[in-house]
Order: sequence, then structure tokens, then C-alpha cells
Amino acid sequence: MTTPTGARVVLVAAVARNGVIGADGGIPWHLPADFAHFKATTTGHTLLMGRATYESIGRPLPRRTTVVLTRDPAWSAGEHAASVRVAHTLDEALALVEPGTDLYVAGGAGVYAAVLAQPHLADEQLISEVPLSPDGDVRYPAYDEDAWREASREERDGFTLVRRVRA
Repeated sequence: MTTPTGARVVLVAAVARNGVIGADGGIPWHLPADFAHFKATTTGHTLLMGRATYESIGRPLPRRTTVVLTRDPAWSAGEHAASVRVAHTLDEALALVEPGTDLYVAGGAGVYAAVLAQPHLADEQLISEVPLSPDGDVRYPAYDEDAWREASREERDGFTLVRRVRA
């Protein structure tokens, strides 16, 4: 399974030491440098996120194509429906990638897990390792670590950016 446009598929996430990526519908930390990294990395590309992640943000992010993956056939992005693409399967979501862009998977856990479950679909993982262990109800999913190798590690302001590529 690949995108029809041949786009790279990159999972991008901020993950605490204990694997937490979310708590009560939000992010349990505030790291402006990580937000800036996310914006710089994903601007001009297609974002794929689950319905709950989209609703926690509350709007499409500027200068990015937003694809929301939901099992609810009646779900709509409300006032933003004209600018948000809705998919009900991963295959549908992949077909909605804007030509000439890469696909950045922005969560939540179920969407990350669905992409990681497809052999060789994802090309990279860009993980912001957050040096905290907060309480949370959403975790980054387990994956076959042997299928990935660390390509780079860079200390940033408040987190470590780790880039993993397919082994």
C-alpha cells in the first residue's frame, strides 16, 4: 500500500519517556520549540489525523491539506468542511494526499497504529522525545523496532528530535 501520488509517508509525534502522547484530549506539556518544528516540517504538505486529534485542534492548520480519518460516516468538519478532506479508511486517506506533497501522519494513536501496521507504508518517523513522564491516556503505539534504524538524533530546546527510517 502506498499513496497514489508516490508521496513519502512520515509519522510525526511528540512522545514522552513513558510513551504518552496525549491526556484528556490534549498534550500534557507545552514546548513552543516542538510546535515550531511541527509547523516548519509539515507546512506545504498533507496532514493525516484522526477525528479526535482534529477536534482537539479545532480547525485545519494553515498552509497544509488536512485529511481526517474517521469511522463515523456522518462526521463533518463543521464550518471547516469545505477545506477538510474526510476519509473512512486508510486507503481512502492515502488517495486524498495532495499531489506534490508528502503525507505527515499527526496522530492519534489509532492512526499511527494503522499506518505502522501496513508493511513498508511509512518511510520515516520523526519523533520529538520529550524528557517527561506525565500521566496520560494516549500512548504512541508499539512497532517492530527491527524494521527501523535511527538516522539522526538532535538535541533541541526542551526535546530531542529523533529521525528513524526503514531498515
